[in-house]
Amino acid sequence: MKPRNRRLAFVAAGLMALGAATWLVLDALQSNLVFFFTPTQVVGHAAPRAGAFRLGGLVEEGSLHKAADGLALSFVVTDRAQRVPVHYRGLLPDLFREGKGVVVSGRLQDDGSFMASQVLAKHDENYMPPEAAAALEQARPSAPGGPQ
Repeated sequence: MKPRNRRLAFVAAGLMALGAATWLVLDALQSNLVFFFTPTQVVGHAAPRAGAFRLGGLVEEGSLHKAADGLALSFVVTDRAQRVPVHYRGLLPDLFREGKGVVVSGRLQDDGSFMASQVLAKHDENYMPPEAAAALEQARPSAPGGPQ
């Protein structure tokens, strides 16, 4: 084999290896990508029906119901405009409270409820994920007599 052909073979093999590595990285990122949605977006069918995603908002006051075993529970996540019932089996974070911000990871069920695999409560009285804060501000109903 001529030196020029050998060099071309090495360059071609290198490009193929680089392409394969790029494809593997992009495939891994795609499978681990989780989007954030608000209850208004979920009710409006903007959230994926089959894939996992994060749902964020406030835990509705009086909506927390625990089963006798203490591990199965349900509550409602709201953005003050729409509500999504959430079911979860596991231990809740210490900062989980009704009326406070929450982000849950999981999948949407056929009945429109959300089956959570993870519950994240905000860690500080002043902190809220930027996406959740923007969604709550956008969904806040305007005051009667105020600007429309």
